[in-house]
Amino acid sequence: MDLGVKGKVAVITGGNSGIGKATAKLLAEEGAKVTIIDQTSESLQMAAEDLRKSGEIFTVKADLTQPKEVEAAKQQILERFGTVHILVHAAGITGATGDFLELSDQEWYKTIDVDLMATVRTCRAFIGAMRETGWGRVILISSEDALQPYPEEIPYCACKAAILNLAKNLSKAYAKDGVLVNAVSPAYIATPMTDAMMEKRSKQLGVSFDEAIDSFLDEQRPHIELKRRGKPEEVAAVIGFLCSEQSSFVVGSNYRVDGGSVASL
Repeated sequence: MDLGVKGKVAVITGGNSGIGKATAKLLAEEGAKVTIIDQTSESLQMAAEDLRKSGEIFTVKADLTQPKEVEAAKQQILERFGTVHILVHAAGITGATGDFLELSDQEWYKTIDVDLMATVRTCRAFIGAMRETGWGRVILISSEDALQPYPEEIPYCACKAAILNLAKNLSKAYAKDGVLVNAVSPAYIATPMTDAMMEKRSKQLGVSFDEAIDSFLDEQRPHIELKRRGKPEEVAAVIGFLCSEQSSFVVGSNYRVDGGSVASL
């Protein structure tokens, strides 16, 4: 399928690894001019070296919890490309975990700042350019946790639910300007985030990494019908469709790429 994004300018937060990197690779292969944003220069450069085999890649270092750095990132991108057509916001953290009664305000604030407010800041930074162009695609990465929450990850779940609401609201506000906003909700994808979860689990249980995955699937994610972690490329394929000309009648939707993990409709 020709995504129709050749020459389009795409910005991907968290583009140095996991779902963000897989999406950057896909869009670059389709001829988009891709900017990846992360807060670590070393990881950005390592990712860029790999991604430049696929197409044009520009890197911008920015901490998305800092409004001034988001604004500076926007200026760098607009100076280089003149506009932005596509925003994929994939940056995020697991954040504070544990018993709800023991989580402090500060732990909540950190999770909200990274997982929700960074989404707000990046959308605020780039939607304006899309409105001026009259064509835009915004894909916000939520999670299965937004619909099927887990008590040990309440701050993360709350933020991901808020992102779905944000995506729906933005879709209503800007579809008339040609800017189509949608969300994608993955579950248990093989990324650095879930790697860290499984490494922690393997140490706690005294089992191998693979055994930690298997036990997690059996005990914590029994509705993943494929009985495996998803691949970043499988999520990127859905994101790529939502970035494309082919998604011209898809607005305010949430695409679950979860292997069946969310048990309800």
